[in-house]
Amino acid sequence: MRKSILLAAALLALLPGTASALEGAAATYAEHCAACHGGDRLGAIGPALLPDNLGRLKPAEAAKVIAQGRPATQMPAFADKLNEQQVKDLAAFIFKAPDSDPKWAEADIKGTHVVYKTRDQLPAKPVFQADPLNLFTVVEAGDHHVTILDGDKLEPLDRFQSRFALHGGVKYSPDGRFAYFASRDGWIAVYDLYSLQTVAEVRAGINTRNIAVSEDGRFVAVGNTLPRTLVILDARDLSLVKIMPVANKKGETSRVSAVYSAPPRKSFVVALKDIPEVWEIATNDDAPPVYTGLVHTYEKGLDEGVPESKGRFALRRTEMAEPLDDFFFTADYSGVIGASRDGAQGTVINLDARRKEATLDLPGMPHLGSGISWMLDGRRVMATQHLKGSTISVIDMQDWKTVKRIDSLGPGFFLRSHENSPYAWADAMLSPKKDTMAILDKRTLEIVRTITPEPGKTAAHVEFTRDGRYALVSVWEDDGALVIYDAKSFEEVKRLRMRKPVGKYNVYNKITLSEGTSH
Repeated sequence: MRKSILLAAALLALLPGTASALEGAAATYAEHCAACHGGDRLGAIGPALLPDNLGRLKPAEAAKVIAQGRPATQMPAFADKLNEQQVKDLAAFIFKAPDSDPKWAEADIKGTHVVYKTRDQLPAKPVFQADPLNLFTVVEAGDHHVTILDGDKLEPLDRFQSRFALHGGVKYSPDGRFAYFASRDGWIAVYDLYSLQTVAEVRAGINTRNIAVSEDGRFVAVGNTLPRTLVILDARDLSLVKIMPVANKKGETSRVSAVYSAPPRKSFVVALKDIPEVWEIATNDDAPPVYTGLVHTYEKGLDEGVPESKGRFALRRTEMAEPLDDFFFTADYSGVIGASRDGAQGTVINLDARRKEATLDLPGMPHLGSGISWMLDGRRVMATQHLKGSTISVIDMQDWKTVKRIDSLGPGFFLRSHENSPYAWADAMLSPKKDTMAILDKRTLEIVRTITPEPGKTAAHVEFTRDGRYALVSVWEDDGALVIYDAKSFEEVKRLRMRKPVGKYNVYNKITLSEGTSH
């Protein structure tokens, strides 16, 4: 009892204000929640319960989970232990931010590191007959699971429980064998697609934005918003390599908006949310002299017979007038297109010259990170959805002029295609027509067909099989589905019931940097 009282007092010290409701909620949390979610709300066997980690969850929805529990998880129901007001106060409590940012340092990261299998304990060949490069990893947010899908037979090979609030953007090793996952509360996992098992896990932050894998498969970069760090891990077993504080030369810190791999440049490119800089971090052993700043040399041999992994990480800053979000890259990765903070335009940055190259006429908050590109009349164009406005913008990537603004069904997130398909698929998930997909002819820039997978339910995020024969659409609901269409006839081929399949990525399309999907 005394321990619970002390813990409640410590929690209150983290919160702004000491209202009686918060005092009661802190005591309730200490008694019923701290064992699973951590006394500091940073998470333990349960996820972190801080505002940034709760994402789009609303207090009313949080109260429902507290009262009723969460199916297919270890989250129990508390309606028989707490009254309605206690539940409401507890939900409000977890949405209160601490006065100061919690820390997550080297000892914290190393203390969570677990290796389940070393590389020499894994099989040399897949344990199944499917094409290992035509697999999909499907993140099911409804009950926090991942399904491994055979892209030829369109059947699941495995389904396993994931960490809470897994990011839908799965990353792969360059050979396609290993899949890397990141959860909202900082857990990073590597999964062997040959043996269908998790190899290692580590918690690299408290709130993580996303991850990237280096072009040679040696390193994983983790972009955090809490704490404000970029963490480099050894891709083989996720052991810690380097923690890089994210700050400008004046010491002003920033959350990481996103981290990307730039394979042709052998580097990571980092978008920052709070300071007007783009970072590029070299990952090759002999980084060019132009890279200055944070330099770190890493040498480690993990397993007998495995060569040492070495890396020299050098930082190169490109300063801008304002922070940019949501990057799209040119084919050679020398140019990065970012969205302005006001969502009214786009900016092209030349990473070699380290300066602004062009301003794009992109009103309506473009969602560049989910854009695509293709060749149109001998010139490469890129296209993007907008989060505000019923428009798809097509931009010439040579002169950066707007080729066309296409009237769409409504604001949407994702635009997807494949090299073997003349069509691009666009959702309208932010509009009243959220249940319908628009199909754009990339040759004529006209919408030629609409498809409604399940009336009244959100349809989003199309991905193609390796050969582009099939298009997979998510019914983005807890009682959702993966709906597979013939990419030529647009006829439904198969439907697999799934729990809110928020993201799915084909191994081959990702590792070959297909122009039809995000990188």
